[in-house]
Amino acid sequence: MERRTFIKTALAGVAGIGAAGEGAAAQAATLAGETLPSTGSEQTPAAAASALPRVSDPGELRGEMLYRKLGTTGETVSAIGLGGSHIGKPKLSEAEAVRLMHEAIDRGITFLDNSWDYNEGQSELRMGKALAEGGYRNKVFLMTKIDGRTREAAASQLDDSLKRLKVDHLDLVQFHEILRFDDPDRVFAEGGALDAVMAARKAGKVRYVGFTGHKDPRIHLYMLEVARKRGFHFDTVQMPLNVMDAHFRSFGQLVAPVAVREGIGILGMKALGDTVILKSGTASAVECLTFSLSLPVSVLITGIDDRRSLDQAFAVAKGFKPLTEPDMVALLTRTQAAAADGRYELFKTTAFFDTTAKHPDFLGGQTTPVLDLAPIGNG
Repeated sequence: MERRTFIKTALAGVAGIGAAGEGAAAQAATLAGETLPSTGSEQTPAAAASALPRVSDPGELRGEMLYRKLGTTGETVSAIGLGGSHIGKPKLSEAEAVRLMHEAIDRGITFLDNSWDYNEGQSELRMGKALAEGGYRNKVFLMTKIDGRTREAAASQLDDSLKRLKVDHLDLVQFHEILRFDDPDRVFAEGGALDAVMAARKAGKVRYVGFTGHKDPRIHLYMLEVARKRGFHFDTVQMPLNVMDAHFRSFGQLVAPVAVREGIGILGMKALGDTVILKSGTASAVECLTFSLSLPVSVLITGIDDRRSLDQAFAVAKGFKPLTEPDMVALLTRTQAAAADGRYELFKTTAFFDTTAKHPDFLGGQTTPVLDLAPIGNG
């Protein structure tokens, strides 16, 4: 990575941390030779809506579930994905979690999300138990994520995930929580995590490769830029897409159009923000899910930890119709004030959802661009 590019990108991200600087940062920041469009609370709801790409094909309805194409992979998956974090939470017993997963699959969900670090491995263990019974593994498209940025850490975590999930291969592996501007350099460095994933893919343990993040869209854009320079094409990219996002550090406006253009499957998440967005009182759960499905997502991953949330997800999928422009503008008008400072998108503005921060040792040493800029010593 060129030092000039790193400095320019890093400064854009730092400027974007405060809500007050959001518009100026977005207008001034450039990435991959393109000027980024203005985003944030200074936009009118109509302008925010017009800047969002929309789903071109709502999907094929079969029974209770919609099915969509996963980017340019040739795969077809359920438009609703079952989030792995929720099924590993202590409030659910293992038996209840397995029953929920079986019912979700029986009713038509095919996309399963997970991560090496969810609930200290319990999410993968429970999902492994569910998939090992009754041929359920053959009915799903299975994804998990890894935190390790070095080849050794990534390879070890991949092996852990395969064992916990009781499978010989994963349909999709994603680099988890690309949150820092040096994360792309770590992943793509010699001896970095990509080396481990590519070796696993060559060995038939991994089919597709993607990445996730929830902090700042400019970091996603930089990850895509680094991949482009290395001649690597991601199959998927996961990002928060919700009724607040268009007003604050917007992944929908900045990253989704690039993913569509490059044929990368978009995995939406944080439609409800783990219910935090609902506490704003500006939109219902059904409106939140419908909004996210109206964007060009291949899959919307949502937390399902009880029958009510399961039924709700299927009801939205079965009755889905993309929001009209007036409906989109009306919804963004309602959410604009609440979204302005990011307080209801805690994953963007706090470390509360940053699971990789709990294991900094998996990130590896500092990258060269950071060392070039950092002051000597720790004091």
